Amino acid sequence: MTNNQPKIEKLITELCPNGVEFLDIEKLWIKAPKSKLGVAKIKELNDGDNICFTSGKNVFYVDEYLVDGEYIFMNDGGTADTKYNEGKAYYTDHTFTFTVNEVKLFPKFAYYFLKENEKYINDILFKGTGLKNLNKKAFANFKIPLPPLAIQEEIVKILNSFTELETELETELETELEARKKQYEYYREELLKAKDNPQITLNEVGKVSMCKRIFKNETLASGDIPFYKIGTFGKEPNAFISQKIYDEYREKFSFPKKGDILLSASGTIGRRVIYDGEPAYFQDSNIIWIDNDESKVLNKFLYYLYATVEWKTEGGTIQRLYNDNLKKIKIPAPPFAEQERIVSILDKFDALVNDISIGLPAELKARRQQYEYYRGKLLTFKSL
Repeated sequence: MTNNQPKIEKLITELCPNGVEFLDIEKLWIKAPKSKLGVAKIKELNDGDNICFTSGKNVFYVDEYLVDGEYIFMNDGGTADTKYNEGKAYYTDHTFTFTVNEVKLFPKFAYYFLKENEKYINDILFKGTGLKNLNKKAFANFKIPLPPLAIQEEIVKILNSFTELETELETELETELEARKKQYEYYREELLKAKDNPQITLNEVGKVSMCKRIFKNETLASGDIPFYKIGTFGKEPNAFISQKIYDEYREKFSFPKKGDILLSASGTIGRRVIYDGEPAYFQDSNIIWIDNDESKVLNKFLYYLYATVEWKTEGGTIQRLYNDNLKKIKIPAPPFAEQERIVSILDKFDALVNDISIGLPAELKARRQQYEYYRGKLLTFKSL
């Protein structure tokens, strides 16, 4: 990257020393026809050679195509997610598709500039309550720089090569990370096998517990105490309860202790969260825990055991883990010294694989940040 910088600087000094023109993107775009097909229909047609972009992360492949050439595909609902393709392509009905006037602007340069400004587009140009939509009138006035084509070409060349290098390195790192995950899972299974250790049921460990039910009219869009429902369990909360309800219910009804292992009992069964003791409330029956006094099993040992359990669930479309089934599950209960040894080993493995601040995940993150940094530097221009 450094070797290319002097060439860019030389081109800018020669061709646009005082800055570049910025134009509203509507003066440059050439809009493609709107698609009439939604994702459900595209899924049925998913058996072809031409890529089909959706308003989400998924892509499909179909026989038909709507555009052929260099095109930009942007979600018009949800959040901004800009994609680029050269060649034949199809797209679903919630995708805003266009190319640009190549006399003034290379499509790939436009794509990189939009990608660099995706956060602004998402935060400012997506409007509405609930599911936001791209406000095309506002987006039409989005300013895009027009450096000389020689500069655009050089920037595209640099970012293409950087992207290829990043993709290659990410593939290598992801392959290594996947191998380490498998290694971790293998050792976890081996370490947690019952072997000659005594077995006990989860019912013997402690009582199955849950928070008191919170009704919809007791929740708030913002407030003092996060309220985690099954959909936000282990993620960011989107509902809250008042401090008054929290204090009252915590005092009168079941509530987890710091270190207890919270468990999802509906939908995706067996998601685990170690309760950190911070003020929060959890959806009754969907999020449960064993009220464990750690006299027989350490909480952290139980946390790792939960990852290996085959949950016996019931239900139709939405699976559910019932208390009676949970109570009957048998787990090994080795001596505490052995539990501590196993937890120590698995903590190290877990950090190596999952902790974003160390090891391979950190290297992946650093690569992405490096690319974004250089992209930002290359795509920042002074206005005339």
